[in-house]
Amino acid sequence: MNRLAELFASGGPVMWPILALSVIGFAVLVWKAFAIRRGNRSPRGLVVVSTIITAEPMLGILGTVTGIMQTFSALNASGGSANPLSATAGIGEALITTAAGLVASLVLLFPYNVIDSMVEGD
Repeated sequence: MNRLAELFASGGPVMWPILALSVIGFAVLVWKAFAIRRGNRSPRGLVVVSTIITAEPMLGILGTVTGIMQTFSALNASGGSANPLSATAGIGEALITTAAGLVASLVLLFPYNVIDSMVEGD
C-alpha cells in the first residue's frame, strides 16, 4: 500500500482529479446497479459516468504535458550541463498520470457498458 501511495504522489497534482472522478464514477455505477436491481431502468446518472470515462484520459494527457514541462524546466535550469537524471522526475510524472488516466477510464468503461445495456434493455 505504501508503494501505491508513493506512485500516486509521484504522479503530481493531476492525480487528484483523476482519483476524485474515479470515485464519483464508481459510486454512480454502484448506485445504478442497485437501482436496476430494484427495477428502475432510468438512464439518469449514466451521462456523468460517460463524461468521466472521456475526461480521465484527457487528465492523464494533461499530467503528461505538465510532467514534460517539468522535465524541460529542469534541463533548462541546468544550463549547458544537462544531467539526464534531472529529467527523470518529470518523465516519471508524465508516464504515471498517463497510465492512471487510462486505467481509471478502462476500469469504469466495462461496467458502464454493462449497466448501459441493461438500461436500454439490450
